[in-house]
Amino acid sequence: MAVPTPRGVVAAGFAGGGGASTDGAAGTATPALLLLLADGRLHSGECLARELGVSRAAVWKGIERLRLRGIEIEAVPRQGYRLPATVELLDAGSIRAVLGGDRRQRLRHLALEFEVDSTNTRLLAAAPPPPGSADVMLSELQQAGRGRRGRPWIAPFGGSLAVSLGWSFADGSRVSPALSLCVGVAVVRALARAGADGIRLKWPNDIWCGDRKLGGVLLELRAEASGPAHVVIGVGINVALAATVRQRIEATGVRVAAVADACTVPPSRNFIAGAIIDELLSMLTDFEREGFAAFCEAWTALDALRDRPAQVLLADTRICGTARGVNAAGALRLELEGSIREFASGEASLRGVG
Repeated sequence: MAVPTPRGVVAAGFAGGGGASTDGAAGTATPALLLLLADGRLHSGECLARELGVSRAAVWKGIERLRLRGIEIEAVPRQGYRLPATVELLDAGSIRAVLGGDRRQRLRHLALEFEVDSTNTRLLAAAPPPPGSADVMLSELQQAGRGRRGRPWIAPFGGSLAVSLGWSFADGSRVSPALSLCVGVAVVRALARAGADGIRLKWPNDIWCGDRKLGGVLLELRAEASGPAHVVIGVGINVALAATVRQRIEATGVRVAAVADACTVPPSRNFIAGAIIDELLSMLTDFEREGFAAFCEAWTALDALRDRPAQVLLADTRICGTARGVNAAGALRLELEGSIREFASGEASLRGVG
């Protein structure tokens, strides 16, 4: 039986992919073979070949190409192929439906890719949007995603989100390191809308669930002296992780969590993506007007390490104390031996103790 193509998704070639379509077009150029497998059910090679109008040998080659991209596909002898679980593919219409009216107007372009090196890199290299509007890019696969300080970001297919939003500030001097804290508040608000409970923030850019990393924020800036600034906000989120994927990520030394861990029902990737974009657009308007002051109280209420033993890692030293939140500029406050030291996000990293 034919599997209908999801709204906003293009079956761009049998085993193709890597292309994209933007605002006003259909959506992500996802390989047609993957579209058929997205329901998580078994599909025989014969049926896949018939649906795609190719030979069974071509189906096998297509399966291998998808596997080489890091997509796990199970082969059941004499029965066919399937993904380990149903995958909700990215869908432009579903994402846009989550946005409020004024935010929808501010979204200039929504680009859905099948595979990129990095959504942040792509947007930062593009022409910036005009002030007051945003360009957004998401990708099913991200081969060179990165976190803070250039660390690699593992984004498993179908179980994560890689969202990047480009924004222009007419006055680049208004862009402060505290913007990453405001992004964190916006992301937590978005995840709460998706039904996630107990999500917290770790200074300066980690999204936490139960003292485990659920996601992260990466801000990149291209600015002129005393002029405008083009900022790209990158958000990586674990939506639902299989046990094998958790083990692979935790082998890197990161204690990991997913949005599904904090929800009573399975969350929707498209809803989460739309809610994050919606909250980011709302946040940016307030940030341009009021700066971090509009979010300081909210960030403090979400601070996962406030009043807990912590250590600050600098380039060549480690300082232990008690985390005491942030100051009005978003800098970390660490109490040690009865005094408070403050650290900017660009110079320090924070770790919990115990």
